[in-house]
Amino acid sequence: MHIDLYSDVVCPWCRIGKQNLFRAIELWKEKTDEPVTVTYHAYQLDPNLPEEGRAFDDVMTRKMGGPESMKRAMEQVTRAGAAVGVTFRFDLVSRMPNTRLAHRFVALLPEERHAEAVEELFRAYFEEGVDVAQLSAIMSIAERIGVNTPDLEKRLASGEGGDSVDADLQKAQQLGITGVPFVIFNNRYALSGAYPAEEMLGLMSGVNTGV
Repeated sequence: MHIDLYSDVVCPWCRIGKQNLFRAIELWKEKTDEPVTVTYHAYQLDPNLPEEGRAFDDVMTRKMGGPESMKRAMEQVTRAGAAVGVTFRFDLVSRMPNTRLAHRFVALLPEERHAEAVEELFRAYFEEGVDVAQLSAIMSIAERIGVNTPDLEKRLASGEGGDSVDADLQKAQQLGITGVPFVIFNNRYALSGAYPAEEMLGLMSGVNTGV
């Protein structure tokens, strides 16, 4: 079973969707010996943000149609996260960053480190309010997970990894992806949204049997 996961590191539903997906994978492994591989793909909810990003409250207030709507949306996401074991501290988030740098960071790592890097980016942003558009912040995250190689900062500063991100964004456009999380199973079936683990498991079983 191979799974392609398109997500953005400032998308709260992507964090919830990833949590549900890996719970589904755990359940899958309890039922079958078939291995599962996951490939992460970059997606940007707002690629037009300036490199320095914008104030989080301003962006979300406009997006949600007002401060009360924003508050309700954040409360809904926080409850949904708590239900699956992930924390959101929107009171600590002050910036809506452009995520291109974060995606380039993941792209430069060995594939087996992608899951850990994505999870740490989620945690840093949503639980600590870290501005992941800043190179210094990315380097601190790299240090946390033990991937701060001597040349990583130089490679990121030079723009390396951009080709990989652009390829993912182009592929997402070709597939007609307009929202994330977006999960593709064995290049055959896709889910758009943070579905519960049991529903993902059901689709995985259907893919495996050809249903």
